[in-house]
Order: sequence, then C-alpha cells, then structure tokens
Amino acid sequence: MPTHSVPHVVIATRESRLALWQAEHVKALLEGLGCSVTLLGMTTQGDQILDRSLSKVGGKGLFVKELEVALQEGHADIAVHSLKDVPMDMPEGFELACVMAREDPRDAWVSAGYARLEDLPLGAVVGTSSLRRTVLLRALRPDLKIEPLRGNLDTRLRKLDEGQYAGIVLAAAGLKRLGLSERIRHIFETDEMLPAAGQGALGIEIRSDRADLRALLAPLADAPSWQRVAAERAVSRAMGGSCSMPLAAHATLHGGMLSLQAAWGDPEGPSALVTAQAQEAASDLLACEALGLQVAQALQRAGAH
Repeated sequence: MPTHSVPHVVIATRESRLALWQAEHVKALLEGLGCSVTLLGMTTQGDQILDRSLSKVGGKGLFVKELEVALQEGHADIAVHSLKDVPMDMPEGFELACVMAREDPRDAWVSAGYARLEDLPLGAVVGTSSLRRTVLLRALRPDLKIEPLRGNLDTRLRKLDEGQYAGIVLAAAGLKRLGLSERIRHIFETDEMLPAAGQGALGIEIRSDRADLRALLAPLADAPSWQRVAAERAVSRAMGGSCSMPLAAHATLHGGMLSLQAAWGDPEGPSALVTAQAQEAASDLLACEALGLQVAQALQRAGAH
C-alpha cells in the first residue's frame, strides 16, 4: 500500500500571548486538515523597542521582518500576522496567501473608572500609540491628553491598572481572542471611531514560490473578509503605504456591494478629520482595491496627505 506523507508546516510567530493565540488557532485548523504543525517562536524588533512610538522607529513592519527572514531561510513555512501589522506592500518574493474570517474590527474603551469616553473629566490622560486613534480621539475630545502606550496587550493593561491612564483604547479583537472581554467597558461604533485597515483580521504570509502552501491554506481563507481588507489596505497603500499614518479605513459588505469609509487627521494640526466614502460591487479583489484607490484619491483631494 502506498503511504501518503502528512504535510508538515512550521509557523513563525511572535511570542506575545496574542500572537501565540493566533498561531495556535491556525495550527489547530491546519491539524484539522491533516497536517502536522509546529510553532517557531521569535522576538521581533517591534517587540524589543518599547520606549518610542512605532511611527518614529520604522512602523509596524518591525513586527514582521524577523518572521520573513525565517521564511526566506527555510526555518519556517508560514507566518501568521495581525493584518493591521502587515505593511501594505509585501517585500519581493513574499505574498499574503490567506486572509481568515475576521473578528470584531472595532476599537474598545478600557478603563477602571470611566464607563465611556464622554465620562472623562477635562484634560484626562488617555493611552494609545496609534496615530489613527490619536487623531480620532482628538476629534471626539480635543481636551484630552493623549499619552503614548506601547507593549503587548498584557503590558498595556498593567500600565492602565497601575493608574498611568484614565483609560486606554485597544482593538476589541485582541481582548476577545484572549478571553478578556470583561475588560471592555464600551465598544466604539465605526461612526464614532473608524477602525484601522485590516483590524481584527488574520493574514498568513508565505514565500511566493510555495504554490504547495497556497493550495494547502486555501480552505482557511474567508472571501468576504479578504475583499473588505483588500479595499481598506488599498486606501493605505495609495496614501503612502505606512502603517504609522493617521489613517482609518473600514469596509462593509452587504449583498455583494462593498461600502468603504476612510478618515485622515493631522497629528500636529487641527482636530477636524478629512473623510471620504464610496461603494462598488465587490466582483473580485482587483475591484475592491480599485475602490480603495478611489477613496484615497477623494481623501487627497479633500486635503489629506
């Protein structure tokens, strides 16, 4: 009888609790498809540089570079990323092989003393290191003092619990995935605080020459999530591609129609936001990306840069 070898997949992952949850999630799904899977835990530059905001040290690509080196050198087969951490243009020789079903893309308000943002006293200190969240918070409450907040999810929550901030804003998805939903006091609706491109979605990266992995990962892909994030990421790419830009982009899909909203703010300037939106039939990923480009151009015409 011929024996069929079981595909063995090595997943490169950061070692934060959330990154390991994400890698374990993909591991379980691949094992369900009959693969054997091991994890290769790694520390990235983004995990090591905690005293400066990401926008000052090279953006969120710092969280993926070491994982890509592991793929390049054959130490790992795939890398699992929070899609909002993945640069808009993949390096030569790499590709996004799969976007998985999306968790809640919205932002969450976390605070010991205040149920909602509007309950904060004048001039209260709120923590975030995201330029997007900074400009959106300033548009909602220009009086607040926005202070940098770096570190993994547990570190951020500890800093809040130590009293360094009146409240902090985090991605709802990460809190939900780690079983920390009880820490959420309020989830911002998208008309209050527009999410980051790709927020809540997991992407799997491979080397472009690994057609075997592309086929293996196909069952894990979620087409509606992929269409939405393709449009969102196209806005970012057209605006300059940096993850450290004060830019929000969020798409919804209903009955084959993709609606895309984006917002941009000047971190140094007035608290008013520049916004744009459009919709299009989501026939394929190229159409979704074209919609993103259209919305980015509308933002630029309105003064975003």
